[in-house]
Amino acid sequence: MDEAFTGVEHELGTTAACRLTGRSRATHYRRRKPPPTRRPRAPQVQPSALTAEERDAVLELMNSPEYAELPPAQIWARELDTGRYHCSVSTMYRILRERGQAGERRRQATHPARTVPELVADGPSQVFTWDITKAAGPRKGIWYHAYVIIDIFSRYIVGHTVESAESADRAQELIRETIARNGSVPQTVHADRGTSMTSKKVSQLLIDLGVTRSHSRPKVSNDNPYSEAQFKTTKYMSDYPERFDSLAHARDWFDAFISYYNHEHRHSGIALHTPASVHFGTAEEIRDQRALTLAEAYAQHPERFGRRPRPPEIPKTAWINDPAKRSEPAPQTS
Repeated sequence: MDEAFTGVEHELGTTAACRLTGRSRATHYRRRKPPPTRRPRAPQVQPSALTAEERDAVLELMNSPEYAELPPAQIWARELDTGRYHCSVSTMYRILRERGQAGERRRQATHPARTVPELVADGPSQVFTWDITKAAGPRKGIWYHAYVIIDIFSRYIVGHTVESAESADRAQELIRETIARNGSVPQTVHADRGTSMTSKKVSQLLIDLGVTRSHSRPKVSNDNPYSEAQFKTTKYMSDYPERFDSLAHARDWFDAFISYYNHEHRHSGIALHTPASVHFGTAEEIRDQRALTLAEAYAQHPERFGRRPRPPEIPKTAWINDPAKRSEPAPQTS
């Protein structure tokens, strides 16, 4: 190709030869006269640059206890105010970059990891959990506040009230009334970190009663699963009003619902027994009766069963954050 280009170039000229052979004219001329080889430039040291010793001294100054959290501009100004000049602000930044210290110099806020609450109950009246949920009132901006206290082992609602506002005083009264009515002081009362839950009045009451206080981690709803699940069950009821007409209406509805929930609702988390049955110790007797009924059905038509039927067993323990099942979902709401 080079020989053909040379022959054509002598007859037609460079431009026509490039066009016929498909060669770029710029490439052709660059090859005829290549640029001179560049020699690497020797590093130049500015005569005004700080010496290595001076740079070390500036870095030591910036990392001193007095200046360790200050940016270079602040250090430069403060040193200047005391009559000392070391170098420019930009040189201070260069020194920090060279030493890998160009990031944020101020101490960063850190928060210790919150302890995961791990609570277990193997019988009623050992661990209570409580929370407050809002219910819409007759007009926009009007809300009623439903306080609900649950025994986590039996799912029995041991105390509740509906108020026009959230109040630490009312929370304290409800907890005291609930414990007195229950007839047994729980070992632990768990709640989230709302203002009423963490109030001094509620805390002091629990201390006086010898009850251990437990709180959820901030923004971790799974740390209070029984209350969250119960509120979901409440608001998914077919007759749950979109808005309550009055505070009296809200109280009447919650009274009726909680009576139904405690005494009629078969809860999947406690082997389809009612919370009252588990709380007051009649669940095993009812389970035995269920077993007899299933045995009679099996005796009459064994072909209708894949194996001998048995009623589900009542769980022996109830956990908040069981270490062995930490990754499993919250308790069922049904």
